[in-house]
Amino acid sequence: MRTFSVKPVGTVHADEGSFWIEIAGPFRPALKGLEGFSHIQVLWWGDRTDTEERRSETVCTKPYTRGPETIGIFATRSPVRPNPIALSAAPVLGVDPAAGIVRVAYIDADDGTPVLDIKPYLPCADRVRDVEVPAWSSHWPEWYEENEGFDWAAEFNFEE
Repeated sequence: MRTFSVKPVGTVHADEGSFWIEIAGPFRPALKGLEGFSHIQVLWWGDRTDTEERRSETVCTKPYTRGPETIGIFATRSPVRPNPIALSAAPVLGVDPAAGIVRVAYIDADDGTPVLDIKPYLPCADRVRDVEVPAWSSHWPEWYEENEGFDWAAEFNFEE
């Protein structure tokens, strides 16, 4: 089987409700033109779950309170997976290409998380009109903006 090597392009920072992505020096020119996009897709590495044991997990036991007893990793958004790559849509508050900073309203990655790539959110490529989800998740918010106030903690069975 082929293997691949990835190099982080930046780091997530989170501090008292403020979130930003710091892009490493050599990659800062790649921020040119990102201004004007309201949202970005951020690919990041789940480094806190990156162990051989966790990479071999293909099924998890009841990760969702209303979900099935077992579910395949590919049917979850868990960072525990064969390659701990995560994807987050993030609202852009500002871009400073010279400083290598992308300020975002929120991102579900921890402070210090390695960023693998950033792509602009494009409705023609990233939005789908007729989406279907399993019954156990059909009560979840339909839109990103509706997440505020939704009790996400009640939806997951987090490991201690």
